[in-house]
Amino acid sequence: MNRISISFLLLCTLTIGACSKSDTATEPPVVAGNTRPANLSQYNKVTAGLKDYFTAGEYFTMGAAITPSTVDNTDASKLLKRHFNSLTAENGMKWSSLQPNEGTFKFADADKIVAFAQANNMKVRGHTLCWHNQSPDWIFKNGTATASKELVLQRLRTHITTVMNHFKGKVYCWDVVNEAIDDGSNIYKATNWYNICGEDYIIEAFKAARLADPAAKLFYNDYSEVSPAKRDKIYDLLKKLKAQNLVDGMGMQGHWNINYPSNQLLSDALEKYKSLGIEIQVNELDVSVYNTNTDPQTTFTSWLEQNQATAYGRYFNIFRSYKGTITGVTFWGVADNHTWLDNFPVTGRKNYPFLFDTAYNPKQAYFTVINF
Repeated sequence: MNRISISFLLLCTLTIGACSKSDTATEPPVVAGNTRPANLSQYNKVTAGLKDYFTAGEYFTMGAAITPSTVDNTDASKLLKRHFNSLTAENGMKWSSLQPNEGTFKFADADKIVAFAQANNMKVRGHTLCWHNQSPDWIFKNGTATASKELVLQRLRTHITTVMNHFKGKVYCWDVVNEAIDDGSNIYKATNWYNICGEDYIIEAFKAARLADPAAKLFYNDYSEVSPAKRDKIYDLLKKLKAQNLVDGMGMQGHWNINYPSNQLLSDALEKYKSLGIEIQVNELDVSVYNTNTDPQTTFTSWLEQNQATAYGRYFNIFRSYKGTITGVTFWGVADNHTWLDNFPVTGRKNYPFLFDTAYNPKQAYFTVINF
């Protein structure tokens, strides 16, 4: 995981003003024109959610990353059903979860998320087949020695083939390789994958994925994706993969904050990736209320709430302008009660990065996002 940074259907039969006079009406609210809820009271009178305002046909799917326990939480699962039509396993489909020991696959947690998605007419994104984190050490060992390139690539192919065959027809797209590009002056990160296999591990991962499930869409996924230096290196990799018909899309993680990125940086990145003729998805969206690692912990003040709403409004305004190219937006969580940002980049610093608060109620950012 990674970096930082990202605003209503007052459903009555008349106008917003009329709704205030018909709070006791017994007839169910309906979606009417551009009247959308602007506060919690109005929100509680309707049943429409994000997926209804950002329809997949006109805009993009709306997704959330969840854990198996999320579906057992009554409030969380209710929120998921109302607002989202796509799910990602936060950790349940990573290598250490699916194949902690060589040849021993454990699908129960991931299957639980997939079953919930299928029961509620939601798509499933697969995340992630190859990553330098949460990859067991055994992949890179042969006894006490370092495994050969051939052995590592064989294990990679076996893992990808087994996992994708298991989920074939249930997972419509995969983040095949995650975070391979270096943050500094090198092209690729000096991970175990790269140190043993060089660039070939990326190519072979995508080849194995294409063979395992030709119907699945294949994505490369990374953070700091709008930073020009890293953006251009990602572009070069995507171009190479595209030339071999191995990639279908770019996954922009979207770990941003209330001030970063600027509209220009985001638009420039979208244009760059779009020029390759591939899909773009924002796969791990959260908008931190902190700008730096040294910002002290804060409560979620009204000032922060407004600034976060403004940031989310900027980002979604740009997303909407790229509808057709952007095919999915996924939040890296559901509500502020559970976020990896509580422990990264500062351990124990409470963050508030989502559209919904710790009680699963919509924040100002939610209303800003849906009122367009």
